[in-house]
Amino acid sequence: MSGGLPGAGARARTNGLARAALRFRPAGFAGTFVALMMAALIVSACGILLETGVRASVPPERYANAPVVVAADQRAHMTVGSGDGAYDASEQVPDRARVRADLVERVASARGVAAAVPDVTFPTRLAAAEGGPDGPALTAQGWGSHAFTGTALTAGSAPGADEVVLDRTTARAAGADVGDRIALVLPSGRKEFRVSGIAAASARTSGAVHLAVHLADNTAARAAGHPGRFDAVAVLAAEGVGAGQLADAVRGAVGERAQVHTGDARGGVEDTGVAAAEELLTGLGGSFGGIAATVAVFTAAGTVALSVAQRKREFALLRAIGATPRQIRRSVAAEALLVAPVAGLAGLLPGIGLASWWFGQLKDRDAVPAAVDLHVSAIPLAVAVGTALLSALAAGWAASRRPARTKPGQALTEASVERLRPGIIRTVLGLGALAGGILLSGVAARSAGDDAAEAALGVVMLFMLAVALLGPLIARLAAGLFGLPLRAGDASAELAAANSRTNARRLASAITPIVLATAFASVLVFMHTSEDHATATQQRDGVTADHVVTHPAGLPADAAERAARQPGVDAAVGVLRSEVLVPVGGGGDRWLQGATAQGVSGDGLARVQDLDVRHGALDRLHGTGTVALDENLARSAGVGVGERVELRLPDGTSEKAEVVATYGRGLGLAQVTLDRAALAGHVTAGYDTDLLVSGGHAADLGALGGAGTAVTDAAGYVQQQDVDRSLNRWANFTMAGVLGGFAAVAAVNTLVMTVLDRRRELGMLRLIGSTRRQVLGMIRWEGLLVGVAGLVLGGAIAAATLVPMVRGITGGDPYLPPLTVAAFTAGAVGLGLLGTVLPARAALRRTEPAG
Repeated sequence: MSGGLPGAGARARTNGLARAALRFRPAGFAGTFVALMMAALIVSACGILLETGVRASVPPERYANAPVVVAADQRAHMTVGSGDGAYDASEQVPDRARVRADLVERVASARGVAAAVPDVTFPTRLAAAEGGPDGPALTAQGWGSHAFTGTALTAGSAPGADEVVLDRTTARAAGADVGDRIALVLPSGRKEFRVSGIAAASARTSGAVHLAVHLADNTAARAAGHPGRFDAVAVLAAEGVGAGQLADAVRGAVGERAQVHTGDARGGVEDTGVAAAEELLTGLGGSFGGIAATVAVFTAAGTVALSVAQRKREFALLRAIGATPRQIRRSVAAEALLVAPVAGLAGLLPGIGLASWWFGQLKDRDAVPAAVDLHVSAIPLAVAVGTALLSALAAGWAASRRPARTKPGQALTEASVERLRPGIIRTVLGLGALAGGILLSGVAARSAGDDAAEAALGVVMLFMLAVALLGPLIARLAAGLFGLPLRAGDASAELAAANSRTNARRLASAITPIVLATAFASVLVFMHTSEDHATATQQRDGVTADHVVTHPAGLPADAAERAARQPGVDAAVGVLRSEVLVPVGGGGDRWLQGATAQGVSGDGLARVQDLDVRHGALDRLHGTGTVALDENLARSAGVGVGERVELRLPDGTSEKAEVVATYGRGLGLAQVTLDRAALAGHVTAGYDTDLLVSGGHAADLGALGGAGTAVTDAAGYVQQQDVDRSLNRWANFTMAGVLGGFAAVAAVNTLVMTVLDRRRELGMLRLIGSTRRQVLGMIRWEGLLVGVAGLVLGGAIAAATLVPMVRGITGGDPYLPPLTVAAFTAGAVGLGLLGTVLPARAALRRTEPAG
């Protein structure tokens, strides 16, 4: 019989065995189907978001009539290493990189160019009349843009140096006509202009800009705070010149000084939110998607392996009657080919639904521009189905290797008892993953900032791999440890302890998904709660001002000076908030990391903010060329007081600044503190975000910014900042929900498969005299053991990950809200009980002894 199942129809008979197994053991394959379907769901959803990020674009509105647009490279670049090993590390600039005025002449000189129009836009508003409220928000822009927007004068003339042209709607809102004077609130302060003309927007572009005010091009650039630099250059073609021909000519003229855009890429120039959305979606679909897909595939593969392992008696019987190892493996492969594609296809529709919901939520929270569409193509869907199929084939092949190669005479004997000792290769790999996790945890503990976070992610992955590979050993240890109190209990508890010790592999299959759910969800949730708690604490301790003045559209730069003149005011400091890029890392591995920044003006910073200075002094912070850094950020950047750090300002401009101080409250206040003058010229419009005031009266300060100005105390300011962090909170909890929800379903699915496979065992217990209550009691104790063991192991992995990560980011220990910890505990224990008791009741109904 060692020759196998002979004949030309051997392959057909092998496929017949697979179909028969599906027909006669549907419950066993139902669990496999659910796991593979969930894997396809996660992979397809993340793949759709990734593809959407890669293909994100919006049609141009403002530049719709300009076939070519020239703009600066919106990524800051840094060369890392030297020689052949050098590479470029780049990062999206926080604000907008701009082109210099001399580039306009180069573009205009290119063949086929009819006009090269410098373009600049920034927010402004009508200033309050004497004793009245501020007018509506406006979009200020250079008058030259009328050449491509179609705006045309209906009265008056083009604006001069101190003149403006108003569109009809703005003129009505201001009650102004040609020759009148109006006042605008600019980033530098209130300024009066003469109305030189009234204009009407083109019907094709009237929806692109609402309530517009036009200044002379150079005046607009100066008013925005960055003279001699423009957002972009709109290029109009000479008669008979196509967009492609024009673009080629312009590229030759500008070289590497700027980038040339055509088609929908022009929309990304006018809406910089598209680039941010690309980064968000590719990060969500790529980074998080990679982790989620790994967990999904890992869990699905484990479920397939469990399904194969549960049928070891069948494979033993086939080997005993002469089936060859190849036929056993082919049968398992045939089963995968029958189940996996159907399961993968079943997961696509809910995967598309999950991606659509997620994408819609990001739009609702303004994280993605409204004009960006979700892209659903065959690529991520095919990858999802292929991933499910390959996972099933790989897991089935690995699980069938031992039963397939066992000698026929030994097959039935080995199938009747559990193998106590795991394979050598599996043990060695598991111990290696465990050692790697411990070593990397030490590296993370000695790191700071993103270095610690990156290392900590590797820690959780290595520990999870170790749990998977060493599962039976860990389960036996858990059964021995957690079974001690059970052995002192009643008959049901003692029987549960004995079963757990004897069937360590079965216990490992049940524990692993709960470990997954607990570990990943805990890391995502408690990382946020820890960072949020540290941020709120630092803000509460760091904002020492009596009053915080804000305005939805920002405060002009002179607000601090005007506030300082109010009765009773001791100090007034304007704060312009933005973001800068800082080179971090060490050796040949460096990158540009985004860091929150504040530009401060006025005297008395120490009276309104307590940054918790650790080294140096803030009174040395003045003008350009000096900076103060958060201590964790300084450590990541490898700089100290007296050394220079190369910052990339919000528009990508490189600035080497001397570090004059390091402080401890960067997470709650700002990681980088500069003089306002060093920051204001590198943002779209340099309006102060906050005005911090010591002394004075709230009523007097409320008049500084006109209508809409809010004056609150430090506690109210901290509460408002908590609202602003809601997007990060939602994102973390959503990712935890997706991962935790998937792992929870996988845990229940595995537990149900495990219990249903024990119908023979449960029936035997009833036949030898155990009561139904005793059997269910044993199952409850086992479920409790599984839940507690999974919770403890998952919590240990989360702790090993969170402690170095949180210390690197916040400088403190993780913050675990008691209610959240209680919810995790109840969830893990509930999963263990839900996945065991309910299927056990169903199994007992079918195995009740007669009479």
